[in-house]
Amino acid sequence: MNPSLSLQNQRVTRLVQAYRQAPWRTQRQWIFIFLLAMVALGMVAGLYLNVTARAALAGRQVQLLEEAIAETQGANADLQTKTASQLSADNMARRAEALGFEPVTPDQVEYVVVNGYFPPQPVSMSPATSDSSQAAAIDPLYTQSLLQWLDEKIDATALP
Repeated sequence: MNPSLSLQNQRVTRLVQAYRQAPWRTQRQWIFIFLLAMVALGMVAGLYLNVTARAALAGRQVQLLEEAIAETQGANADLQTKTASQLSADNMARRAEALGFEPVTPDQVEYVVVNGYFPPQPVSMSPATSDSSQAAAIDPLYTQSLLQWLDEKIDATALP
C-alpha cells in the first residue's frame, strides 16, 4: 500500500474526529449565519426607514408650500379689494374734494389741438371688400397659376 495515501487518510480521519469532537464549531457557524441574516435584515429595514422618512419630509414640505400659496393668495385678494375700494368713483371724488379740486363744467373745458398727432385707428377684423382698385393693383404676373405658366412656356418653345 502507498504510505502517502494512508497518511492522507489518517489526516482526514483525524480532522473528521476533531470536527466531531468540537460541536461548538457548528454552533459557531449557525450563530454566524444567524447574525449575518440579522445584519442583512437590519440593513434592509434601515434603508426602508430612510426612504420612508424622506418621503414623509417631502410630503410635509409640499403641505407647507401649499399653505403658503393659500395665504399669499388670500393676502393678494385682500389687497385687490382694498385697491378697488380706494379707487371707486365715490371715494376718489371725496379725496379730490378734500385736496381742493372741484368738478369741471363743460364751459371750463379747453381742448388742445396737437399738429401731427393721429389718434390710433380701430382694427377691423371683417374681411376686406373686393374693390376693383385693389384687384387692379395686383400684377397679372402673380395671378397666373403654375399650370398656366407651364402651358405658356410649352407653347413658346413649340412655335418656331
